[in-house]
Amino acid sequence: MAKRRLRLVRGMITLASDFGSPYPAAMRGVLLERDPDARLVDVSHELPRQDVPGAAFWMREVVPYFPPAVHLVVVDPGVGTDRAAIAVAAGEHVFVAPDNGVVVPAARELAGENSDGDGQGLRVWEIDDADAASSTFHGRDVFAPAAGDLHRLGIEEFAALDSVERVDDFETLSLPEATPTSYGADGEVLTVDDFGNVITNVPGGFLEGVETVRVNGQAVPAVETFAGVPPGQWLATVGSHGYVECDVNRGRGDEAFGLEPGDDVVLERVE
Repeated sequence: MAKRRLRLVRGMITLASDFGSPYPAAMRGVLLERDPDARLVDVSHELPRQDVPGAAFWMREVVPYFPPAVHLVVVDPGVGTDRAAIAVAAGEHVFVAPDNGVVVPAARELAGENSDGDGQGLRVWEIDDADAASSTFHGRDVFAPAAGDLHRLGIEEFAALDSVERVDDFETLSLPEATPTSYGADGEVLTVDDFGNVITNVPGGFLEGVETVRVNGQAVPAVETFAGVPPGQWLATVGSHGYVECDVNRGRGDEAFGLEPGDDVVLERVE
């Protein structure tokens, strides 16, 4: 326990949000005021705006590559409402975030076999946000102060603060799973990256041994690399996240296929 706590306290604080710029600078200032020795690492402040499932996907895909850290994650469409502010401990990592499920898939990934599908096996604390200076910027006024204190004090001392209470009930979030069919798979768009690549929830194994696939009725080649087709041609491939993507070589797949997050995707193998 002592070794885990020491690694956390002397580690880093990562920041992720949908704020763009310059709002994250205020959070960084608050963090350094609370803990001048903190090592701050920006993950991204261009997470999908007000898209909790999309942000949750990216957190699950990115955060597990970090060493033990405090992760400050703010995608908060419910800011100023009665939604709670929470800290979530998963393995040697701790998240500070709104209680809307945005960090639950990443926390499950880090907790591994200690977390079941309902997010249990995670330790969760509610953070008192009643005295927040603003009802619109809890990233600065609630989450950053909590993350700074957590990094400085360590999880056990942080949990003993009067403003922190252990809870069992919290919002869980599960990313949708594709449904296998007799013709292929019925899936959904999880997110679209900055290149316009359409990331579906269909596992990459769907394309194994397949040369052509229909995406919502449109036949496209299934290739291993973008360069497998000429520039401008539509394609299906397995992205680095392990899911089927609907893309365009040197173009935008979302515009070509007319797809955006949450849209249904029907994939059919062409024999």
